Order: sequence, then C-alpha cells, then structure tokens
Amino acid sequence: MTALPFLTFPVSCLPRRSALRGAAVAACVLGLLGAGVARADAPGYLPEYSTVERFLYVQECMRDHPGPHYEMVNKCACAIDRLAQQLPFDEYVALSTAAKANSIGGERGAYIRDSESLQVDVRRWRSLQTQAKKACFVVR
Repeated sequence: MTALPFLTFPVSCLPRRSALRGAAVAACVLGLLGAGVARADAPGYLPEYSTVERFLYVQECMRDHPGPHYEMVNKCACAIDRLAQQLPFDEYVALSTAAKANSIGGERGAYIRDSESLQVDVRRWRSLQTQAKKACFVVR
C-alpha cells in the first residue's frame, strides 16, 4: 500500500469492483477531508466546518456533477474549502438552507420566495458557490 507523505490515507483506496466503490469513495473523501483537519498548524486550517458537513457537501456536489470519482472528490473538496474560506460556518448553514428551501413548492415555499431578504441570501449563496466551483474546475 503506497501512501503519499502529505495524505493520511492510501492512494490505492479505490477498488476495481463496483460494489465496493461507493464505500471506498466515502472512505477516500473522509481521508481527504480529514487530512486537512488533522493538523491545526497547517496553512488554511478551517476548524469551523465539521467533517460531516464537508462530506455531505462533497457527496451532493459529486451527485450533481457526475464524472470520474477521484477527480470529482478532489474538485468538490476544493469547492467546499473555497466556501469555508469565504463564509463562517453559521452563515454557510443559513445561506445553503435558504437556497435549498427556495425550491419548496406550495404555500411554504411561497413564504421563502416572497421574502426579499431570503432571496438576497439565495443569490449570494449561488454567486459564492459558482465562484468556488469555477475556481476548482467543477463544471456541468
């Protein structure tokens, strides 16, 4: 098993069998995300965002942007790192929640769609997310 000195997981972690690929991708994502969280003295250390939140973002990003697994893990992890540099965690939660709630149909969704302050948040979230994905080469 070969490991790169700056990563805390083996490079050959993706198995060839497709049945194991999903679990292996999850293990690699956690390894990639954990590698940045393991050292508090590392440049760009971002302690606010939990590993679970980072993993969920990467998983959603990979679902929305299909492509080679290892490549998309890195690109999507880069995107959440970019967002983490620009937003405190509480603001990240508020903006992403407003953007996701914007698609709720019916009367409940109308409350969010009719609220100008929430629409400002949704536009800001989409702008920040577009910038982060563009910087990390995440394309549709």
